[in-house]
Amino acid sequence: MASEPVNVNEFRELARQVLPKMFYPTYLRALWRTLLPDAMLAPRLGRREADIKNRMVAPQLKNFEGILSTDVNSDEGSKVEAFVKETFDASLCWEDIEWLKSITNLPILIKGVLTHEVARKAVEVVVAGIVVSNHGGHQLDYTPTTISVLEEEVDAVGGKVPVLLDGGARRGTDVFKALALGAQAVLVGRPVIYGLAANGEHGVRRVIEMLKDEFELTMALCGCPGVMDITRSHVRTECDSML
Repeated sequence: MASEPVNVNEFRELARQVLPKMFYPTYLRALWRTLLPDAMLAPRLGRREADIKNRMVAPQLKNFEGILSTDVNSDEGSKVEAFVKETFDASLCWEDIEWLKSITNLPILIKGVLTHEVARKAVEVVVAGIVVSNHGGHQLDYTPTTISVLEEEVDAVGGKVPVLLDGGARRGTDVFKALALGAQAVLVGRPVIYGLAANGEHGVRRVIEMLKDEFELTMALCGCPGVMDITRSHVRTECDSML
């Protein structure tokens, strides 16, 4: 069943009333995850505080000159946020998936899935796959790590669509763990950007090679001659019994 909408201001005021003031911030952080199923679905960009601090500017998309404007007016906050607000339609909803499928033959994947309710809804609207992602933690503070909710999403779709993991993969062992928990593939972004910034194309190639070498070594040490040999038995999570 879908959770009832939560009024954040009422929630905060209630917490202030029933808790000692010195414990309020910690308690609020502990309960924040109860807001995720509703909050993550809101078609809005989160308050990207790092962008605001760094005075992040809108990207100059030269390939889209004359098609997409990057000129935005933002007196405060992140210019990236202002750019997104002016560029994307906040009214986008599940019903629009059918329209997207009618205008392209490309596979459509839903990214940003963190709950089993959304995973099942994605299956219902017949998408080509889902991407378990918390958008790098930029959209909402205290979202769970993608690896911690991956198995929930895999179980929810029941093999009907592929499940990809996005976010947090930094080593070949991370890729191995994601595959063991049911992901069909792992998306890697930030390490590639670091490699690009450090040494251009060669840096990107080196990052990919490092991930590949670490992944293959992990497979060998776990007795897996092939990717299909990686199973759930090769990992242990906090929910698993140590006995």
